[in-house]
Amino acid sequence: MLSEVCDFVHNYFEHEIHHGTFSIVNGNIDLTGLVKNGQRFRILGSALNDGIYTYYDESALYNDDDNALADLMDETFTGAIVAMAIPKAFLKIVSEITEWQNKNSQVVESPYTSESWGGYSYTKATGSGSGGGVLSWRDVFKQKLNAYRRIA
Repeated sequence: MLSEVCDFVHNYFEHEIHHGTFSIVNGNIDLTGLVKNGQRFRILGSALNDGIYTYYDESALYNDDDNALADLMDETFTGAIVAMAIPKAFLKIVSEITEWQNKNSQVVESPYTSESWGGYSYTKATGSGSGGGVLSWRDVFKQKLNAYRRIA
C-alpha cells in the first residue's frame, strides 16, 4: 500500500540517491553506509526487485507491507538505491488507508451501488469527484494526503 500511496501523491520522500551496480544474493543486499537500520528505501532499475523495502540489517529486508521477503530474487543490476525519509504522519495515514481498505474492500469491489435483502438494505457512498461512482480510498483520504502531494 505504501508504494501505491506514494505513487498517488507523486512523492517517494527521496532523501539520498545512490547509483551503481548492486547484487542481491540469497535474498540479501548489502546496503552498509547507504541506508540506516530501520530506514525505508527504494530499489530502482532492477528487473526483478523494484519496490519499497525496509532495511533492518544485512539479513532482514522487508517489503512496504513489512512482510519478510524470502523470495527476493538473486540478481545483479545497475540502478539506484534511494534512501527515503518518510514522515511518521504520512505513515499513519497509510496505516489508516490500509485499515479502511480492509474494512471496505468487499463493498467497494461490489458491482452494485445499493442492495437490499430481507429487511436490510444499504447504499454505497458516492462522490462527484469519482464520477458518481463509489468512493475509493483516494477519494476518502485525498484531503489528508494533499499536504504531501508533489506536482508531477
